[in-house]
This record gives sequence, structure tokens and C-alpha cells, in this order.
Amino acid sequence: MGPHPEEKIQLSASITPELAGRRLDQAAAALFDGYSRARLQAWIKSGALTVDGRTARPRDRVEGNEQLLLLAEPEQEVFSRPQALDLDLVHCDEHILVLNKPAGLVVHPAAGHADGTLLNGLLALDERQAGLPRAGIVHRLDRDTTGLMVVARSLQAHSGLVEQLQDKSLYREYRAVVAGVMTGGGKVEAPVGRHPVDRKRMAVTERGKPAVTHYRLLERFRGHSYLRVQLETGRTHQIRVHMAHLRYPLVGDRVYGGRPRFPAGAGEALRETLRTFRRQALHAAVLGLVHPVSGEELRFEVPLPADMESLLECLRQDREVS
Repeated sequence: MGPHPEEKIQLSASITPELAGRRLDQAAAALFDGYSRARLQAWIKSGALTVDGRTARPRDRVEGNEQLLLLAEPEQEVFSRPQALDLDLVHCDEHILVLNKPAGLVVHPAAGHADGTLLNGLLALDERQAGLPRAGIVHRLDRDTTGLMVVARSLQAHSGLVEQLQDKSLYREYRAVVAGVMTGGGKVEAPVGRHPVDRKRMAVTERGKPAVTHYRLLERFRGHSYLRVQLETGRTHQIRVHMAHLRYPLVGDRVYGGRPRFPAGAGEALRETLRTFRRQALHAAVLGLVHPVSGEELRFEVPLPADMESLLECLRQDREVS
């Protein structure tokens, strides 16, 4: 069910220390990442988004600890056309839906992917999604990452989900296969931002946003490791960048991992499997949240997709025969 006419957007957030010195519109985009920067700039200019109760300009610098308050009327931001997609819905009610995203599905229209995206599919599922920011999409998965996503179906739910993303209470757990043999789990705490040279890539950089990833070893192979990964923050390409930073890149990740790595003496079956695994071996397996309207604690889990199951089976066979 779509947003009701009487609903308004009401959100608040405090400027965190790491955002001190940034432009107001940049800080707002980091704190209210369910909204486009252009929309936030318009709200700042109109006075709908205030700083400590006062109006400001998008270019004004924040010092830290200021309180941002957003009180705004919803506006239709989506101009994409509805396109029917065969979405794998895990849960659907009046306020939220949870889906299991397949590999190859782009979440939001961008250069080179104007349509055929999840957003187009959501508009076809319910045209009222157009009345929500980004058609209800509050977080993303990369095109070739599979697994669970939650989407808002009302403004109340949208605000609640954005708040859970802000306070890190939305639980996201992944499964990943990486190149290299790990001895145990750990934590990566390294800022992630745009690569200083290649703007299409992300990188660990001092100018990036704070990012924290936890990982635990589930299974060890001769030249690879199977991991459980938990996100504390949700930066673009975060797991892919953090694992590559540790020098354990995801299998199949040509952007951050380069060519496939073969363990010494690997048989042709494993070599062929690794050569032809054309996406990052990453799956959002578990999603936990508090229902933004009912307050019920929800937990969803979906099994590994067939290609990752086949990859693991091939790695296990290689380990047994070597």
C-alpha cells in the first residue's frame, strides 16, 4: 500500500564528529542516505531541513553535534517507467516488502542501466511506490550481489527504516568466498570513499566515510576461504573493498580482485569453475530488523544461490583429493 496523503516526512539526526567540516548538503546526504542529494539541497533551501532550528545554505560547513531536523511534504521523485519483473518476494505487507535479489539485477537506474532495474519492477508491482523517495529503496546491493533487501511501502516505514540504517540496528549478514587462506575472523575498520583516480571504483581512503566490517571464518580450503560477514556500516562496495584491502579479494570480483587465483596443483574442474565465476561471490543471507510500524522483530534468511553452492562444492572436492 502506498503513502497516505496526510503522511509527512519527519526525521532528525545529529552531526557526527567524522562529518565535522563537511558542507551541510554532504553531511545531510550521509545521514539521510535514503534521499538524493538534489532533494536534500532543495529541502535545505526551502527551510524544510534546519540546523539547530535555523535555516542554512547547502554550502555552509557543519562543526559537529548540530541537530538536523527534516519536516517535509512527500514529493514524487521517480520518473522511471514501470516494468514487470519476476521478483522473489520473501515477505510483503502494507508497509514493507523483503525480496531475494538475483545476480544481474541493478537496484536503481544509472548511466548504462536506464531501465530493467529493481526500481522499475517496484513501480510495476505498485504504482504508489512512485510517491516514496527512490520508490521505497533505502539500501542497495551491487548488481551481481545476491540476497535480501528490504523496501519501504509507506512514508512511515521509510522513515523508520532510514533511522535503523542510521543507528546501525538493521542487521545484515553475508556469505562470501575469498581468495586466500584465512586463519580466523576479525574486523576491518577503514574509511571507504571514491578512488582518487578511478572514480568508478571505491577504495580505502582517509577522505572516505567511516566503514566497519566484521568477518568470521566458516570453512577453509587449500587456496580459498568461506566467510560469514556482518556489516556495521553500509558503504558502496564496502565488503568488496575491505576484503581486497586485507588482500583476500572476493572470488569473481574482477574490479577489486583481478584474475582468478588457483591453488597449487588445482585440477581442471576447479580451474574452470574459478575462471567462469563471473560475479563477486557475495550473498546477503540474513536480514534482521524491527518492523517500522508494528515494532515486531523480524528475521529473514535465504539459502545460497546455486552458483555459490557449486563453487563451494568444487572447493571441497579439491581439498579432499589433494
